Amino acid sequence: MSLALTVLGTASPHPGPGRPCSGYLLSGGGAEVWVDAGPGSFAELQRHTDPARLDAIWISHLHADHCADLLSAMYGLAYGGLTPSAPLPVYGPPELGQRLAGFFGQRDPRFLSGVFDLRPLYDGHDARVGELRLRTRAVVHDTEAYGLRAECDGSVLAYSGDSGPCPALTELAAGADLFLCEADIDRHRGSERPVHLTPEDAGAVAKEAGVRELLVTHVGPTLTPESATERAAVVFGGRTSTAREGDIVSL
Repeated sequence: MSLALTVLGTASPHPGPGRPCSGYLLSGGGAEVWVDAGPGSFAELQRHTDPARLDAIWISHLHADHCADLLSAMYGLAYGGLTPSAPLPVYGPPELGQRLAGFFGQRDPRFLSGVFDLRPLYDGHDARVGELRLRTRAVVHDTEAYGLRAECDGSVLAYSGDSGPCPALTELAAGADLFLCEADIDRHRGSERPVHLTPEDAGAVAKEAGVRELLVTHVGPTLTPESATERAAVVFGGRTSTAREGDIVSL
């Protein structure tokens, strides 16, 4: 098994009973990476691994439904007996450290350095975590945001994060074995720049990128996961499924 994805949370824009916000555990090449840390996902992470054994955390953007559980993780890793052997690398937008420090009433993000080794993302960022290669592209959203391409032993997983349609997203997903993609909104509003994907957008990106399988996630309150998946599948024309909490997908 080269890569495995464990779904921790899929909700947007807030968690619901049994449905945390965006969070995923990516495993491969002997490494484990927590991808996005939406509210409720830290508790679900502990069902599948000891957080002290994580090799890295990767955060797509700083909206609370994708990063707020880093606060829970900070408490767990610093004070809750889940202490890692060394500060945990955290890849995220450059302002992440200041956001976290502010919650604790601190001005200097170095306050976090005993637990989190903060490493800023940028377009084209390329990192190795064990045998996992994590490649990052900037995508279109209403804040600085990134998508992820993870590769291990010939297997490829792409993750949209939160994104409107853009060339970078299609490039990120090109030829991926699994494309984990948001389908947050029912339709675009007038002339506003799209900062999320409709199900049809998700299907179109998957088709253009030539992915093997589309996994629909981050479905907002104007849709159901089932309807979003059906609509995306019509456009994609390939294998399409719904991301559900607790699912483990092996590539």
